[in-house]
Amino acid sequence: MSVDVNPPSGTRDLFAADVRLRRRTFAAVQTVFEAHGFEPLDTPAFERLEVLSGKYGEEGEQLIFRILRRGEQAATGEADLALRYDLTVPLARVVARYGSQLPVPFKRYQIASVWRADRPGRGRFREFTQCDIDVAGSASPVADASVLLAVLDALDALGLGDVTVHLNDRDALHGLVAAYGVPEALGTSALTALDKLAKIGPDGVAAELRDRGVPAAAVDALHADLVGKDAVAALTARVRGDDRGRAGLDRIAGLRALLPDAAAARVVHDPVLARGLGYYTGPVFEVTHPALDASIAAGGRYDGLVGMFSGSDVPAVGGSLGLERILLVLAERAAASEEAAGAPDVLVTLLDAADAADALAVAGRLRAAGVRADVWAGEGRLGKQLRHADRRGVPFALVRGEAERAAGSVTLKRLATGEQTTVAEADAPALLLAARTDATTGTAGAAADHPDGEAQR
Repeated sequence: MSVDVNPPSGTRDLFAADVRLRRRTFAAVQTVFEAHGFEPLDTPAFERLEVLSGKYGEEGEQLIFRILRRGEQAATGEADLALRYDLTVPLARVVARYGSQLPVPFKRYQIASVWRADRPGRGRFREFTQCDIDVAGSASPVADASVLLAVLDALDALGLGDVTVHLNDRDALHGLVAAYGVPEALGTSALTALDKLAKIGPDGVAAELRDRGVPAAAVDALHADLVGKDAVAALTARVRGDDRGRAGLDRIAGLRALLPDAAAARVVHDPVLARGLGYYTGPVFEVTHPALDASIAAGGRYDGLVGMFSGSDVPAVGGSLGLERILLVLAERAAASEEAAGAPDVLVTLLDAADAADALAVAGRLRAAGVRADVWAGEGRLGKQLRHADRRGVPFALVRGEAERAAGSVTLKRLATGEQTTVAEADAPALLLAARTDATTGTAGAAADHPDGEAQR
């Protein structure tokens, strides 16, 4: 009986180049977040189902990965636990549980896996890494601005500064549907349809609104403005006619006024941006990049979420980086030499099994000097070892036979060119470290040189 050894749909096996890119990306983001005063937090991979249920809107609710009851209760087919859907609801649970022990405001970041029973696609997985920052315990718009600025700084640090921030407010949204005569009972449903404008266009939104039972007059008026010459101005004018909507627009203006000019220049008002999650209560945002047709960051204010667990309202605001989508862009941008930059600097070869102890000792001395040194642990002649190193992107092989041991030297072979040079073992670390630096900066040839600058012929 054969077993399908492919990873489950929507998941991936990550190999060296991917893992190194992820580590560098995570480290860069962590550095930015901590520079903004956010502290790390970790939570369990699964939560009680009651903690997650009812927090993600009608569509999100269907994407929760449920875990069947265990033991004697397993036969019921019921679930009592679920894999983490996002990092925000677990944060709300933490604040509700440990609120009196936490600083106020509580600023945290978390980078961890989440799971969604979604249909996989480009940049969409059923298991993926999410990256959140949040401020709990502050109703000040300074907290909203702080989150947005930290997100933008993180994207800048990753070389993805050419983004657009789409900003809206939930009150402005409710004012919008009210202004078009959408019944209050259908308001949330209508917002779900409006949030899909970028994906399905005005005609698709109108069709979905009709399917959701929105009156034809409201749908026709909304559609006419969406296809008009200046849809943003038309929709904004409608919102200003509603008291609640006008309050939302004022919050948007106030938040933009807090941002430095460079950040504010990247912010646009998006009057139909709703964000699909049901817990948002105030400003919401999404960040788009020209290299992808989906957002790479998003967030907003959710003042009522913690109160669902604690019984008392705790204002909160947060943002999330779409790391999986970001990594797609970074991987495509990566230079051909990037994989080699993370590979070992040298493979210490074995000419004979009796050389193993010496090879391990040489590799240890190289590592002590800062060199990334691997030792051949397989079988086969030197040619096989060199092919193995070349395939892994290792730039050098170190060969040390009886003559080199007697002289206290090593032979370094540059695999890309076949050039080789014999140097004192004490000089090898400087050569290999210089080669790594040159590979990073794009300079060629330095590693084939002697320490005194004279090229070996």
